[in-house]
This record gives sequence, structure tokens and C-alpha cells, in this order.
Amino acid sequence: MKKLLSVALVIMLVASVFAGCSKPQVATEGIVKIGLGHVTSIASSKSLDGEQLPVGQVDTTMVVVALDKDNKVVKVKIDTAQTKVNFDADLKLTSNPADEYKTKVELGDTYGMKGRSGIGKEWYEQIAELEKWMVGKTIDEIKNMKTKERDASHPAVPDVAELTSKVTITVQDYINAVVEAAENAVAVQPGAEKVGLGQNISIASSKGKDGDQLPVAQVDTVMAGVAFDKDGKIVGVVIDTAQTKVNFDADGKVTSNFNEPILTKKERGNDYGMKSRSGIGKEWFEQIAELEKWMVGKTAQEVQNMKTKEKDASHPAVPDVAELTSKVTITVQDYIEAVVEANQNAK
Repeated sequence: MKKLLSVALVIMLVASVFAGCSKPQVATEGIVKIGLGHVTSIASSKSLDGEQLPVGQVDTTMVVVALDKDNKVVKVKIDTAQTKVNFDADLKLTSNPADEYKTKVELGDTYGMKGRSGIGKEWYEQIAELEKWMVGKTIDEIKNMKTKERDASHPAVPDVAELTSKVTITVQDYINAVVEAAENAVAVQPGAEKVGLGQNISIASSKGKDGDQLPVAQVDTVMAGVAFDKDGKIVGVVIDTAQTKVNFDADGKVTSNFNEPILTKKERGNDYGMKSRSGIGKEWFEQIAELEKWMVGKTAQEVQNMKTKEKDASHPAVPDVAELTSKVTITVQDYIEAVVEANQNAK
């Protein structure tokens, strides 16, 4: 009898082992919230100075972070849009507003860091190693990463054993954006398995000197952090826009303050000033919240297929769906494109 019980026990133990092997634990089961963070700088912009032509440069680091109930990072995606708006000696705009502007990840090997990195790794490869290091850590652990100054252009390179041979870029902006993403994180519906980061960049509102019109470089960077379930349905989405201007005077000198914090439309809140012009008494952050809410439960394809209508020349794609007609009067094509891209990039 004891022998039979022993055999039965062994069989049960073996069965349990194989059952465990056949259904490995999925780390993404722990995602309870996602956040979107950014750091934007215009510090690399240049004034007209001899042979140096004016350039408005906007560097926007964007991050989406997925967190578990213990505030540990489950997934993280980091990217940077380094967008330049060029002018000639007469302060006329020479950049093409219709061009496609890519992020560092999208530029891939053409970004050209590999030969200068000292470790033979391109920017997108290094940022992937940094993301990998962050997974499983708390925000405080990431915030407290030990760094060192490599040179004046690299004041905060990782000084941790796992990264010294993998990451030679300076990381303070990426860490700051991750911290902000965590602070802004919102709850998602159960079942999040993939997280993606999408963007849309435009310089179409930039202007060259024309009579009383002074030169201005304007870069609009739409960012979308999206969580998807196993069926590709959206269980959480956060959208924001960094609408950044670099102003010049009549002599081509930059007049914008390099040290002034650059806020997104959400961060500007009621100060953005859309409420009185919206026709429905709603500010931009309130309208984007309604759009985000509408997207939850839908696939990226369903979002892409949203019916829209032209309100006027400045608003060619306003939602034309019953749930949103009294809640959203902003044009939405750029936000939809960013969400679709987030789905394509989701991991």
C-alpha cells in the first residue's frame, strides 16, 4: 500500500513539474498602470553668427513605462526626437515642413553613433540595454543609478557593472523621463501584455522672416504610450503633445530662454487656453482624456478606422462618432497615427 502511495506521489510531482513547464509565468501579468514621460530641451539651438546659420533644435525624450503593484518596471520604451528647423542668412525657412522627421530609434544605424561610441554600439542598441537594465527595478532604484562624467558632453554615463561595456551615452534625461512617467502613471484594465510608444513629429507651424513676422521654429511632437492585451485591444492609453517654439529676433538671435521648463499640452492644463475657443467649453487635456477613454477596448485598427469630418481648414479630422461629437472638437489624425505606431512597436 505504501509503495502504491509513493508511486502515486511521484507521478503527481512529475505532473506538476511538467504543468509548470507548459505554462511559464508571464511577467506582463503584473502590469497595473502605464505612464508617459518626457524631457524637452532647446539648448542646442543656434543664433545667426557669421557662417553659423540660425537653427532651432528641439530634443524631446519620450518614455512609456509599465509598472506593477510594487512600482517596479515591467516594461519600458525610450526614444528621442532630435528635430532641427533650419533658416538661411536672410532668416527664411529652409527646412521642408512636409518632410518626415524620425526619432533616434527610427534612424537606426543611420544615426551614426556606432563608430564614435567606443564600444561599437549604435544609439538604439545602447538604449535597448538601458531599458533591459531598468526592468524589474523600482523607480527609486532607477533614479539612484550611479553615474560618472565621461566628458563635458557626457556628464552622466552609467557607472554600474552591467552597463559599463554596453552604454556610453549620458542617461540623465532618460532617467528623468522615466521618473516623470511613473509619477503620471494611470491605471489600466486587466490583461496588459504589450506596451508600445508611438509618435508624430511636425514642423509645419514654423515660419521664416516675412515683414513683421519674425522667424520661429515650432516643433510639435505627439507622443502616445499604449498598453495592449493578448487580442491586441487597448487596455490603457496616454497621449500628449510637446508644442515647442524657438523664437528669433530680426537679427537671427535666439530670444527663447534655454533654461525655461518646456511643458506639454497636458502639463499646461487650463493655461493652454483652448476652452473658450473649443465650442464645447472643454480644454485640450479634457478633450484628449475623452479620446483616450474612447480608445480603450478597441484595437489599433478600429481606432485607425474612426470616422472623422472636416470642421475647418485647421481642423481636417474631428471625430464624427456619436460618443465624441459633444466631447472632442480637436483634430485627431496625429494622435491616431501615434497610437497605430505604438501598436506596431509594441513588445
